[in-house]
Amino acid sequence: MTDRTEQSIVINADADVIMAVIADFEQYPQWVSAAREVEVVKTGPTGRAQHVRFVLDAGVLKDNYELSYDWSADGHSVTWDLISSDLQTAQHGRYSLVQQAPGSTKVTYELTVDLAIPMIGQLKRRAEKAITDAALKELKKRVED
Repeated sequence: MTDRTEQSIVINADADVIMAVIADFEQYPQWVSAAREVEVVKTGPTGRAQHVRFVLDAGVLKDNYELSYDWSADGHSVTWDLISSDLQTAQHGRYSLVQQAPGSTKVTYELTVDLAIPMIGQLKRRAEKAITDAALKELKKRVED
C-alpha cells in the first residue's frame, strides 16, 4: 500500500457534530449509498466502535469486510485498518476534522485500498477517488440536512 488518495470538503457544522455522524455506524445504511449492512462488533473503552462489519454493494463492487478503528483522544480524527475482507487485502483510512470557524469544519478523508484481484494503479486510484468523493459528499449532505 504505497499510494493513497486524499480529499477534503468544508461542512457547515462543528467538528463534534460531524464526528458523531461518522461514529454512528448503525445509521450508515440510511445515508451511505453503498452500505447495505453495518454492525458494530466490538466497542472500545470510550464507547466508540472498535471493530465494525460492513456489507458493501456499489454495483460492480460487492464486499463483506471488517475494520478496526482507532479514535484520537481529541475527538478530531479516526483511523481504521482492514481486519478481513472477501475482496480487499488491505485498507487504511483516516478522517481528520479541523474546525475552521464556529459552524464550519474542514474534513479530510485519506484512503488506501489493495484488492485481491489485480488492478492497474491508475484505475485503483480513480476508484479510491470516487469512493472518497462520494463519502465526503454524502457526509456533508447527512450533516447539513
